[in-house]
Amino acid sequence: MTTTPPVPDDRAAPGPDGPDGPPAPGTAPAPAHSLPDPDPDPDTGPAAPAPGTAPPDVAVAPGSSPWRLARRELRRRPAVRVSLAVVLLFVLMAATAPWLSALGGWSPHEFDKSAVDPYLGGQPVGALGGIGTDHWFGVEPVTGRDLFARVVHGAQVSLLIAFAATAIVVAAGTAAGIAAGYFGGRTDTVLSRLMDLTMSFPSLIFMIALLSVAKDVNRILLMTAVIGVFGWPGVARVVRGQTLSLKHREYVDAARVAGSGPWRILTREILPGVSGPVIAYTTLLVPGMISTEAALSYLGVGVRPPTPSWGQMIAESVAYYETDPMYFVIPSVFLFLAVLAFTLLGDALRDILDPRGGRT
Repeated sequence: MTTTPPVPDDRAAPGPDGPDGPPAPGTAPAPAHSLPDPDPDPDTGPAAPAPGTAPPDVAVAPGSSPWRLARRELRRRPAVRVSLAVVLLFVLMAATAPWLSALGGWSPHEFDKSAVDPYLGGQPVGALGGIGTDHWFGVEPVTGRDLFARVVHGAQVSLLIAFAATAIVVAAGTAAGIAAGYFGGRTDTVLSRLMDLTMSFPSLIFMIALLSVAKDVNRILLMTAVIGVFGWPGVARVVRGQTLSLKHREYVDAARVAGSGPWRILTREILPGVSGPVIAYTTLLVPGMISTEAALSYLGVGVRPPTPSWGQMIAESVAYYETDPMYFVIPSVFLFLAVLAFTLLGDALRDILDPRGGRT
């Protein structure tokens, strides 16, 4: 009895080398990454991203606004968060200066003769310039005025001048820069030569001369106007360059073809495009304005007594830095922290809102 050999079944189970069996001689096995990935396990979630790719939670969503990106970047930088907290603290201190001085129990112009020793040339009574429960930062030599009240009111004067002068600089510089960059021609020539003339003028000497001869005027208003007059060309140059790169964009041409006038194009199309660099430049202007006000007050041509100012207090403390160093240290520390906080915050905003300008 003969038996017929079994016919091989094409539906046999696949071997360890795949459904088609081992590869033919002379052929390379298929790479592992070319095989389809199995379905992710519902219990463990999707597979990890490939090396070199950003994780999903840090990917920038399309259409994110510059302000959303700025807030996201600012939250990632600890130094910037600290700087922002210090800036807000100084702004709050300046806004509530009358209430803070009343909380301390002294006004910035009130003398306390019991806090100084007349037999020692008016030196403060006690250690560290008279620091204690009655006077939190000590007192001024000779006069006995409370340093805490004068420091918080000095912050009010310094920040008021800095913010008002910065507002004048930004408004005038933005208007001049947009007009010069968009209209071009004779308008650009006149405004550019005016920028060059203003920037080449010895502004500090002119400020000192003008503030020295102007005696019966509001010193805060005069300092704000003088500082603002000489500060606008820097902003105007930045805005002019940005406007030159934006005025030939497709959306500006589309608005022009649609019948929009120059005013509508400048306010609706050009101005939003230059807002990022302008805001970044503005935050860098504030510490410069604070330093300028302090320097003018230090030279004796700024805010005059009895109005308190950090620069004025530092100038008066020079005569007592050996006998009462705290009188010099306290206003200097406040001035240093204010300038440093605004500078760090401005640098961070410039890197985020104007990265190309920050690298040039």
